Amino acid sequence: MTQTDLQYLFDPRHVAIVGASHTEGKIGYIILNNIIESGYRGRIYPVNPKGGEILGHRVYADIGDVEGEVDLALVVVPASIAVQAVEACARKGVKFAVVITSGFSEIGNIDAEREMVETARKHGMRILGPNVFGLYSAAASINATFGPGNIRPGNIAVISQSGALGIAMIGKTAEENMGLSTIVSIGNKADITEAELLQHLFTDDITDVIFLYIEGLENGREFMDLVKQKPRDMQVVAIKAGKSEVGARAVASHTGSLAGSDKIFDAAFKQAGVLRAETIQEGFNWVTTLAACPEPQGKNVVIITNGGGIGVLAADACEKYGIDLTSDMEMLKKTFQPVVSRFGSYRNPVDLTGQAGGDDYREALERALNEDSIHAVIALYCQAGMTSLQPLKQTIMEIQEQYGDKKPIIYSLFGGEETEAVLDDLTRSGIPAFADVQDAVSALNALYRAYEQRQLQEQEEVDIDEEAIRALLRQVADEGRTQLLGTEAKAVMQAAGLDVPPFRVVRDIEGAIAAAEEIGYPVVMKVVSEDIVHKTDMGGVLLDLDDKNEVMEGYEAIIRNCRKQAPHANIRGVEITKMVDRGVETIIGATTDPSFDKVLMFGLGGIYVEVLKDVAFRVAPVSRREIGKMMREISSFPLLLGVRGESRKDVNAVIDAIYRVGILVDRFPQISELDVNPLVVYEKGTKVLDARINIEVEK
Repeated sequence: MTQTDLQYLFDPRHVAIVGASHTEGKIGYIILNNIIESGYRGRIYPVNPKGGEILGHRVYADIGDVEGEVDLALVVVPASIAVQAVEACARKGVKFAVVITSGFSEIGNIDAEREMVETARKHGMRILGPNVFGLYSAAASINATFGPGNIRPGNIAVISQSGALGIAMIGKTAEENMGLSTIVSIGNKADITEAELLQHLFTDDITDVIFLYIEGLENGREFMDLVKQKPRDMQVVAIKAGKSEVGARAVASHTGSLAGSDKIFDAAFKQAGVLRAETIQEGFNWVTTLAACPEPQGKNVVIITNGGGIGVLAADACEKYGIDLTSDMEMLKKTFQPVVSRFGSYRNPVDLTGQAGGDDYREALERALNEDSIHAVIALYCQAGMTSLQPLKQTIMEIQEQYGDKKPIIYSLFGGEETEAVLDDLTRSGIPAFADVQDAVSALNALYRAYEQRQLQEQEEVDIDEEAIRALLRQVADEGRTQLLGTEAKAVMQAAGLDVPPFRVVRDIEGAIAAAEEIGYPVVMKVVSEDIVHKTDMGGVLLDLDDKNEVMEGYEAIIRNCRKQAPHANIRGVEITKMVDRGVETIIGATTDPSFDKVLMFGLGGIYVEVLKDVAFRVAPVSRREIGKMMREISSFPLLLGVRGESRKDVNAVIDAIYRVGILVDRFPQISELDVNPLVVYEKGTKVLDARINIEVEK
């Protein structure tokens, strides 16, 4: 797909409305009226078998009757004849059809939708939809939707998978005075996907920020790869609906049960550099800020306020979001003492006191914005008394005009009716101003996150015994098994370069004693059976056995316990392995996601992993740098840094183990689920104590 593939979708020279209606209020009438009212400069061809005239435009009985070319056709006929209408457009040579009609795959009518796409492709036509509200494009000055008509052109693009929500967002953008470069719904995504739309928008000169609402991605990996290639000065904010885990798959591994599609989406968005908003309002706050503010040139932020309380709230929010409030007292004193009264404070937050007016704010803001060591400003105002806010509004307008493209300035104003009116005027002027301090700080945090340096992932060559792994997986598949024995899984980990303590599988007491003597006491004994998943619960694990008598008794106890607890289990023997020293127990996992394919997990390990759920995810394969970021996301990460006098653990060894697991599942796609639990971490190195691997076997 080339970068110009969607040119005539967003900048059509000639447009047809197939199903244009003579009846005011019907969708076919509204779309035609919106196109006319939006000032579209190309030819407009209404199509309706009744012919005649609508809104001063000749109506064609059939699209084949149109004399000239048609770049874009809006199809608004009933579902029962939509396929034939699309075919007529394709035969005419139409380049793009936006099928607004619903009643296809969203209600189970998959065959008709597939037929429609196949017919279009046969003639070289692309389809947006079906089940969409249309599109708006500032490039062509065309509002080809059945939504509101008062769309303001600007630099924000909106892509919505939901038609109804998309229509509502048109109204919301007008209320928020957001300028749009485009707004488009993708509906059933029968042909054109959000990935293709993004690829086009990444080359669009008008668009600076993309606001994306999605309910799912059919090819999440393609989406990630594309977003990673976006221009640095273009940002993507997304709302992903469906945070519940109702539809989570029932899987055997810890990783699968802990993953859940929403957690994986969250990880993938972080990895790709997409800002995920929790609510539509938060999304609107972020995109307006991203569209209005330049890239911060450093981390030092200053709060300027006229009230101590609101300043403290802002400082608390900054700590919550990880925003650095500068504490350089010498610089703060030099910069702000001349403008602060004796009752105020030049410390950060800079308190101008409740007497401050427009001139005081102007001087304080100018001082902050002209100080090179201050990189962003949060300006707060808490309405006090009956003083007019017009001087303050004028100050903000002029400051924004002079400095708005040099440093980020975020405003928050709190007060009564006049404050609300000023806020409304500021937002209508494209200034990032909020009623709530939390919203203001959250928006600044989004701005900082948007410009975080992201390096393209490069896979390093690591030494993995692929031959041994391939042979072992083939042997398991040949036996018709989908789950490796624990010993087989550890052998795979060993071949992948992870440190596995020595072990042997024995089938009688004599073998157990011999293996223990060879490995060296103390030892651990575990039952080997594909039918016993949680060995400890079945009495199939014994620890710290110091001599041959304990090994003899232990072997008998394990066999007896497992025969009693799982009488039908296939017991293949008992594993004898070296008892290792205590360390920090972690878990490394991998699972297969239907959208993103292989996904890695890291967290606090041991038997309580599914209870604590202290885990983080990334899409595999992943760079060592990104693995480090993933590890720092779990709340128990400080355990690896050393707490309560304990020594720091070997974080780099954990990163290496996770990296190797990522390479393993990437090179061997038949591995569907994988757990290393626990991976014990020491001051020097790590050790794999147990592992579990599931594979997909071709039938």
